[in-house]
Amino acid sequence: MALTEADRELIKNCLQRKPAAWQRFINRFVGVFVHAIRHTAECHSYPLNDADVDEISAEILATIVANEFQTLRLFGGKSSLATYLAVVSRRVAVKEIAKRRKQSAPPAKAAKKQPATDHSGEAEVLTRDQLDYLIKSLSDQEANIVRAYHLDGKSYKEISSLYGVPENSIGPVLSRAREYMRRMA
Repeated sequence: MALTEADRELIKNCLQRKPAAWQRFINRFVGVFVHAIRHTAECHSYPLNDADVDEISAEILATIVANEFQTLRLFGGKSSLATYLAVVSRRVAVKEIAKRRKQSAPPAKAAKKQPATDHSGEAEVLTRDQLDYLIKSLSDQEANIVRAYHLDGKSYKEISSLYGVPENSIGPVLSRAREYMRRMA
């Protein structure tokens, strides 16, 4: 879906700093921001509370207004504004979650490997470098699926169409890959 005339007008009004334009923008897209934040946190197995969502939403808004609304000025209109803002929101959320994870992680030397307490194996936290190293030891198909799910935040359905694998086989592939990476770590 391309840019609607209403969204084009909303962008123009925000860039011209017309009264109440920014508030209309926030009211229209706050749901997109919150959904992107919660989905990203879920994909990265990172628990969030309402205060976290508010803080990350504020970071998204700060990103949008930075450099005289550069994010809005860079929007090319080749997709809907909501889609574009979802991508921007996801990128900010990924950065914020990574930063929070790093801040709350124990020092590397003191870190102890804990067994996963759930069946999915997603309770273990790996650094990006560790994950990249371990992914390289998987088969191409497994690596693609793990990257798409854990790093790109894709759903089983999206992965299925992207790589041509049955949707109901993605969960078992992820479980086997997690188990293999757990043994290798």
